[in-house]
Amino acid sequence: MKTFSAKQSDLHHDWHVVDATDVPLGRLATAVAQLIRGKHKPTFTPHMDGGDFVIVLNASKIKLTGRKASQKTYFRHTGYMGHDRYTVAQDLLAKHPDRVIEKAVFGMLPKNSLARQKLRTKLKVYGGAEHPHVAQQPKPLTIVSNAKTN
Repeated sequence: MKTFSAKQSDLHHDWHVVDATDVPLGRLATAVAQLIRGKHKPTFTPHMDGGDFVIVLNASKIKLTGRKASQKTYFRHTGYMGHDRYTVAQDLLAKHPDRVIEKAVFGMLPKNSLARQKLRTKLKVYGGAEHPHVAQQPKPLTIVSNAKTN
C-alpha cells in the first residue's frame, strides 16, 4: 500500500465560527490550531495547506484562568538595544483582544512559513459578536471546557 499524499485538487476548505465567551484561552487555541492546520481531516498532509478557515467571535470575553490576567506578559522589542517592552495580558486583552488569541494560536502551530501563512489567511478574530463572513456560511463549533469552575 502506498502512502497517501494529498494533492491540491483533493483539498477542501470549510468555514467554522467559534464563540469565545468564557472559554479558556488554551483550550480555544488548541482547537483552533487543529482546525487551521487540517489535522481533523483524514486527508491531512503536513506540507499542504488543507486546513479550514476559523472565525473567532467575542474575543474580549475570553477566560484567563488563575492569575494569568495579571501575571502573563507578552514580549516585543523596538529594535533598539535595551528597549524590550512587556505588556500584561489584561492590558492587551482590553486594547487588542484579537492579538491575545492570535498569539496563543501561533504558539500552537509549527514554526515555519506555511504556519505563518495559515495564521494570516485562515484565522479571523473579532472582539464582538459581528463578523463580515456571513456569505461563507460558517458552521458553528462548540469547544467543551472540562476545567473546574471556581
